[in-house]
Amino acid sequence: MFARTERLLLRPSWPEDAQELHRAIDDEGIVRNLARAPWPYRLDDARSFVTASQPILLPNFMLMLRTDGAPRLVGSCGLGEHNGEVELGYWIARPYWGLGFATEAGRAVIRIAHAIGYKKLIAGHFTDNPASGRVLRKLGFKNTGRVEHRHSLGRGQMVASALYEMELSSSDGEDNLMRSAFDPGFNRYLNELRAA
Repeated sequence: MFARTERLLLRPSWPEDAQELHRAIDDEGIVRNLARAPWPYRLDDARSFVTASQPILLPNFMLMLRTDGAPRLVGSCGLGEHNGEVELGYWIARPYWGLGFATEAGRAVIRIAHAIGYKKLIAGHFTDNPASGRVLRKLGFKNTGRVEHRHSLGRGQMVASALYEMELSSSDGEDNLMRSAFDPGFNRYLNELRAA
């Protein structure tokens, strides 16, 4: 599955992305804010990530900056499962912090989640990373006021995490609008996935 935004191409990871992924995420300042990434982040970790199979209805995207030359990896954004709910997650490489890429990619992934048919998304951020909370609020997530302790693989410990949620609209007009952002075969593709 692919998507485009004003500045980004969202695409699946490919095996040849391993070195670029490693360069982008091999930063303790990034990994410490993620639940599932180890620290130190090794090239073998990147290889495992880009070759792992993904559930089709929980896509994860490499965020490629569209340029006149070769696209550059700016981060990742996607959907995952947490405690039986669909969770939005993302990270951005340090050179691209503060440029709006997390919000831009997050909006695209929310549209994809809506088109897939999800009615609700959750998200969270470690409480010592308030910048991520600002991104979630810009995306329309509501702070639930709840805090849970999640294990951070990178920190090797439990960390307080603020919980957010977003109800996705189910009006037919908005469903059609969201789906129109995709190629004409997208609805057929989703129907085939649901039937499988």
